[in-house]
Amino acid sequence: MSLDTQPNGYVPRRLHRKPRRIGRTVLLAALMVVVCVLGVGGTYAAKFATALGQSETLQDNEVFPTNTDRPYKDPGDASMNILLLGADKSATDEELDISATSTDQRSDSMMLVHIPADRKRIYIMSVVRDSWVDIPGVGKSKINAAMSYGGVPKLVETLEGLFDQKIDHVAMVDFSAFRELTKAIGGVTVNNPKAFCAYKTTPDVCFEAGNIHIEGQRALKWVRERHAFPGSDYQRVRNQQQFLKAVFKKVLSPEVLASPNKLFDVVNSVMPYVTTDKGLKDAGMLVGLGMQMTSLRSSDLVSFTVPTSGSQTIGGQSVEIPDYAAITKIGQAMAAGTLDEYYASIKDKEAENEKLQSGASAGTASSGTATTP
Repeated sequence: MSLDTQPNGYVPRRLHRKPRRIGRTVLLAALMVVVCVLGVGGTYAAKFATALGQSETLQDNEVFPTNTDRPYKDPGDASMNILLLGADKSATDEELDISATSTDQRSDSMMLVHIPADRKRIYIMSVVRDSWVDIPGVGKSKINAAMSYGGVPKLVETLEGLFDQKIDHVAMVDFSAFRELTKAIGGVTVNNPKAFCAYKTTPDVCFEAGNIHIEGQRALKWVRERHAFPGSDYQRVRNQQQFLKAVFKKVLSPEVLASPNKLFDVVNSVMPYVTTDKGLKDAGMLVGLGMQMTSLRSSDLVSFTVPTSGSQTIGGQSVEIPDYAAITKIGQAMAAGTLDEYYASIKDKEAENEKLQSGASAGTASSGTATTP
């Protein structure tokens, strides 16, 4: 099926009150913040409730597939799988409006977050947007095209089929959230392996090598840039993962954690840009989850890129072929609660790929991903 055809005349519904650019890097801010908010006294409860209420909620049929053959999840399984979603702006370079009928809409970023039943870690698995996968009812295509064929439900169905794991919740965050979030916490420090400039979109924004402080618009440019890297999306994913860890560490720091006003600024700055399914908006569930995760530290945030096995050119498109053996192992580890063991088996390869990626030449088949152990 052509990428320019939307089956059954599907027209995606609006995901925001007004058209916005939706962020590629999306750690659900509510999950970070709820952990912190638990320590705030009742005086601030109403303020935080109001701030949290600014997020937008979607109905289940707007985010989940309606087919009955979704992966089975035992009712007693307390683990949680969350799809963190960003979407690319249109090819016309206009502001993204997911309610639009144009077929150039794509899901730009997919991060599958797994929170195990013991709540001792948060695993963030980035899926490369050019992964060549089977989109149910459509056929083979890049995974970032799934939304144009059936909106968020089609993307959820595609990822569930890939990992054979049920997705419990979906969250979307506008890019602007990251600009405002870093302002609220006073910026973060990241380590840049190689100097680069965001030359294609903003020639005057450059980042030197080494430890750098990013905040506001510079933070936004840091997480968005991909054209400056030979490895394109792979290096951008790594930058995003590093940024999320830095934000998580800063939010859990005494500087922020001990200040109710600072915490409120964090929540209030982010929630207007957050869209979730109605289950993830449930206050009782969020508080319960937060209480179970009070011992989390920044070192408990584990991130890696879902492995690919190499690049190919198909139909004139450069695509990444998923490493299905590795993906099967990831899905099985999610089900068994053993992602820690899986990550231990690949983290050395991840570190090696990260070093290679910072100076890799263009055309490397699968640099930036771990191979099947």
